[in-house]
Amino acid sequence: MPNPQNEASEVMPDPLPTEPEFVTSVDGPIHAPEIPKGRRAAATFIFFTVALDMLAMGMIAPVLPRLILNFLHGNAVDGAQMLGIFGTLFAGMQFFFSPVLGSLSDRFGRRPVVLLSNFGLGLDYMLMAWAPALSWLFLGRVISGLTASSIPTAMAYMTDVTPREKRAAAFGLLNAAFGMGFVLGPALGGVLGNVNPRLPFWVAGGLSLINGMYGLFVLPESLIKEHRSPFSWKRANPVGSLSLMSRNRVLLGIAGLLLLGYIAQQSLMNVYVIYADYRYHWTSRTVGFSLALVGIFSGIYGALLVKPVVAWLGERRAMVLGFVGGATGYAMFGLSATGVLFWFAIPFLNLMAFTWPSAQSLMSHEIGPTEQGQLQGAVNSLRGIAGLFGPGLFTYIFSMSIGSHARIETPGMPFFVASGMLIAGLGLMVVIRRTEN
Repeated sequence: MPNPQNEASEVMPDPLPTEPEFVTSVDGPIHAPEIPKGRRAAATFIFFTVALDMLAMGMIAPVLPRLILNFLHGNAVDGAQMLGIFGTLFAGMQFFFSPVLGSLSDRFGRRPVVLLSNFGLGLDYMLMAWAPALSWLFLGRVISGLTASSIPTAMAYMTDVTPREKRAAAFGLLNAAFGMGFVLGPALGGVLGNVNPRLPFWVAGGLSLINGMYGLFVLPESLIKEHRSPFSWKRANPVGSLSLMSRNRVLLGIAGLLLLGYIAQQSLMNVYVIYADYRYHWTSRTVGFSLALVGIFSGIYGALLVKPVVAWLGERRAMVLGFVGGATGYAMFGLSATGVLFWFAIPFLNLMAFTWPSAQSLMSHEIGPTEQGQLQGAVNSLRGIAGLFGPGLFTYIFSMSIGSHARIETPGMPFFVASGMLIAGLGLMVVIRRTEN
């Protein structure tokens, strides 16, 4: 167990201040919350909480379809339809419950929400591992969508204990945690799933429970009582939560940017594998290696480069860099005539790692300390919206761009559309800048 008082660490850079600082909110200057005594261990715990959440979700990704097929007696058509229902259901739970958990963390503090989510996620994965029927697996997916909505609370925790100028670096670390889980999860899940398709669920549940037990000892509360706000269903529903984004044009504009970026990202999640199979005839092993490379670059950028790049360029220019790189990467995906060229697009695509933390940092500057949980819940609801509409959009575009019915066969069309969304986002950034001036 790491020493909470240990200020030095070679594992990950420390984005947190050593002394409390003054920050500014929409209500005027306020004093930042006192930094928890165990801030080093706490920040590390939040990092690994996000990483383990993504690891657990990644671990079950390769085995969930097989488990569903087992319940449906190997019927591939019914299995594909049910898998689509499971995916939409998970995104819907994220959309509806992220604002609720975010608002609960503004009322009762971050610590209880994060810990309850860890324990809830652990018990849920064990329920799914045990599930004797498809209905139980369905129930487990509902609960996992709810408990995985704690990620906004983890983001809010880092906002509480990080000064304005270092928030982009802190969010960059959390995005690196996403990348780590994305790399290791599917690979580990595939290995364990070859032993038994239910084993990844047991391991994912055990890791979540162990992390929750560890958090009981090292995670202090980050939100002082003076900065807490009453819980209100008016703010804790998706519409009320997203209305926070309309408070000013800067928040609304950045929310639009994030939504475009999250929807574009759905092309990766839903078309990447079938595109690589259709155009390059890649094996599952090659697809896995390429996805691992995506995760590796995401981790490198988030953990090592976000902090110096944002310090050098500033948050707004870092967002521009991310969108330009992302638009270039998606376009290269669609244009690559060979699998070799496809690989060269990955480092460009992953420049989006500079966009997410910079955008969230800028948004956190516009909101006072009593609403950071609600803000992060609203951001996660944007991910939920993308998860509800993106899969159908990009799979439809792909299906209409190949085969005999396509006017001009263009299998890369989903990626061209994703690139166009990011280019539109660049235009929106110009409008935001002019509005502020």
